Amino acid sequence: MALPSQRTAGTGQNAAVYFTDRGIEELEGRRGDEAVTLAWVAARLREFVDDHPEFETPVERLATWLARLDDEDGDEVQAEGAPVDDE
Repeated sequence: MALPSQRTAGTGQNAAVYFTDRGIEELEGRRGDEAVTLAWVAARLREFVDDHPEFETPVERLATWLARLDDEDGDEVQAEGAPVDDE
């Protein structure tokens, strides 16, 4: 039996190790050569949340993280309703 792939999350010494990225690996394997717009990705995320509303918060966090990748202060995504730290 093949061992699942491993990758390290984060860059610190105490970074978590994820043993499965099956969905990401499938996406890359099936559609990795395709070029799509972020508008297309946004539409697919909306469809996913419509079909699976229980995943609204994680999808929102992913979308916000992607949107803020180039922002200096966009490293952390605030949870919905979480207080903003102005330090």
